Amino acid sequence: MSFRLRNIPVLSRVGADRADDLRTDIDAAITGWSDAQLLRVDHRNQVLLAEGRVVLTAAVEYADSPPADAVFLGRLADGGQAEGTPGGGRHVWAVRAALEPPPGDSGETTTVVDPRRTSHPFDDVSAQLVASALALLNWHDSACFSPIDGTPTRPIRAGWARRNPLTGHEEFPRIDPAVICLVHDGADRAVLARQTVWPPRLFSLIAGFVEAGEAFETCVVREVAEEIGLTVTGVRYLGSQPWPFPRSLMVGFEAVADPDEPFAYRDGEIAEAAWFTRDEVRAALQAGDWSSQSDSRLLLPGTISIAREIIESWAYNDADGVGEG
Repeated sequence: MSFRLRNIPVLSRVGADRADDLRTDIDAAITGWSDAQLLRVDHRNQVLLAEGRVVLTAAVEYADSPPADAVFLGRLADGGQAEGTPGGGRHVWAVRAALEPPPGDSGETTTVVDPRRTSHPFDDVSAQLVASALALLNWHDSACFSPIDGTPTRPIRAGWARRNPLTGHEEFPRIDPAVICLVHDGADRAVLARQTVWPPRLFSLIAGFVEAGEAFETCVVREVAEEIGLTVTGVRYLGSQPWPFPRSLMVGFEAVADPDEPFAYRDGEIAEAAWFTRDEVRAALQAGDWSSQSDSRLLLPGTISIAREIIESWAYNDADGVGEG
């Protein structure tokens, strides 16, 4: 039985206008800075969260104008707008800086979270802002020099590109595509696997990077064969999600395999894999995630990952009456 994703993966959700036209409009950026909001991301890629929302502070408290290393994330559709700001909505920028709680007593409890590992929920706006900020800031951290001649490059386009000042050559953020696949038997069982670097009981889906000259579907077949030795058919696209740790795009699939075919761990990445029934997976989902203190024999990824959404969508497919699409 095939299935569809029940929800849009967390980091794929849209809550703000990316406003790409403003990336080259320096005058608008300067004008909008006076009323802009700022997202701080520390050197560990952590952010501040308050009641499901990422903490944003006034940009002018950080600098009088957009710093060279700030990245423009878009525009909030909240009606808050500096006079004369084109397009409406406050601008949002991000910087690599120490985390600071909002000034004054807001009455909200703030929490430092690592988005990659957190079990805290994000609203749609926060998810989009955090995904974009991490992707851009991580790219800038590793793109300070030209890959062609080693010349130090400078950020341009409000942080969405870098330019070699000697040649004028521009570089844009790199994205590494990867596939992630739930392998099932077409009925009531699915494969989950544990990487060699993961502690016992932590399981997830088969995933791997797309190689040069390779299609997504071909990559799924290859990765499953390399990691657990199964031959899959019926490869079908489910959805995608940015995974800015540091710069991946996770492309989700389902595929079908024969439970009678033995596992073979050919590339050394997987320590163990097993077929789990739908009931077993549901019980694990109800027990929490990797961060929980549950004594369940099976712990699954948190809500921030598309892996969780794929697993939940398969596990509750028959319960929801969501069949093949």
